Amino acid sequence: MTQPMLLLSPKFKDFLRLDTEREFLEGVTACGKTTVGIFKFMCKVANSDIRFHVIAGADLGTVEKNVINGERMLLDQFDGVAEYYPSGKRKIRLPHIEYQTNKGIKIIYICGYDNKKRWQKVLGGQVGCVYVDEVNIADMEFLREISHRCVYMMTTSNPDDPSLPVYDEFLNRARPLKRYRKDYPEELLDMLNQPAEKGWVHWYFNFNDNAALSQEVIERKKKAVAPGTKMYKNKILGLRGRATGLVFPNFDRKKNVISKADAKKYTYRYFSASVDTSYSANSPDTIALLFLGITTCGKVIVLDEEVYNNADLSIPLAPSDVVKRLLDFLDRNRKTWGFAKNVFIDSADQATLTELYKYKRTHPCIYTFNDAWKETTIIDRIHMQQQWIYFGDYLVVEHCINHIRELEVYSWQEDKYEPEDRNDHTINASQYGWLPFVKYIKTQ
Repeated sequence: MTQPMLLLSPKFKDFLRLDTEREFLEGVTACGKTTVGIFKFMCKVANSDIRFHVIAGADLGTVEKNVINGERMLLDQFDGVAEYYPSGKRKIRLPHIEYQTNKGIKIIYICGYDNKKRWQKVLGGQVGCVYVDEVNIADMEFLREISHRCVYMMTTSNPDDPSLPVYDEFLNRARPLKRYRKDYPEELLDMLNQPAEKGWVHWYFNFNDNAALSQEVIERKKKAVAPGTKMYKNKILGLRGRATGLVFPNFDRKKNVISKADAKKYTYRYFSASVDTSYSANSPDTIALLFLGITTCGKVIVLDEEVYNNADLSIPLAPSDVVKRLLDFLDRNRKTWGFAKNVFIDSADQATLTELYKYKRTHPCIYTFNDAWKETTIIDRIHMQQQWIYFGDYLVVEHCINHIRELEVYSWQEDKYEPEDRNDHTINASQYGWLPFVKYIKTQ
């Protein structure tokens, strides 16, 4: 039987030629990740000296649908040399594929990461190659276990919520090839920010990388999803971001993020600084310092940030430590931007306020430390901020990466009209900073 022909773009040709240890394929829907990825995976299996390998997905049925069956999928591409046994065969009772290669018959176990008992049986020993479909929703315990038991691993995914642990533990430790960095959306490239691992390669694919798609088909796919939705951002633009429930779905880096040079072009009416704190060493909660400017034309601009997490520090910060860091932060921004006389501290954090008042009594200090204004409810604050974001009156300087990340992932609770109590420390600090100046911020 004639095998189906794969049409390959130059990037996918380079992908097939590259020999490395870990490859993470991310990008828009229907860009060819699975079709070409499974071909390379099977080539890696054929060249391996190890007999046992793994293909994993959300569950067995999903793996069969997404990877094994269907046009141009595994059995279609390797017809005659690969046979699938969903109920096992003879001594091998787990679902698997028998694959005839020049190095003998290879066994590729098929499992879902939803079934811990099943995948634990698969991970009884060392395996050669591992393919993980939709790694963004994979069970983290499964990924951690299988990652150190294999020689080669390939994963595929559409972009998802950037706060998911799979990104910092796996994908964000990989890097693109230099010649393809230009293809990346800037915000996605910025997220690949964990310490790089040698041999870990990140691939980003868009519609133009799928040589089998005509322009007509591409346009049809784009029109099938409403612009401005998070699904459009994930599936069509290939950008990470929660699919539902975002507090600020209208936040757009192109419109709301500016350079420091552009921020310098504004004339400022007031400067403000603010602090939100959490000293826990057992959570991702942070100590957030923000410096803001209110312009004469009615915009609020987040000009600088400083963020600490005690979970990341060998010597955790105490309230007395924050005093020195805050004063250094204020002095640095006073020299760069201007004088923020009033500093607003989360009123729930009386420990930090007490240390600041103590410092002011015993040292010359030009700053005034205030309890944050909380008369305005969190819902009303969000409504104002959404409006400013929509009209381009809420801006963030590009180096404030923590605040940008929170604006992109801060979400509503599923069962009530309240935001979740996470991904909000720089957001809370920002609100403390601009609340006293609301009447000077433009409302359309």
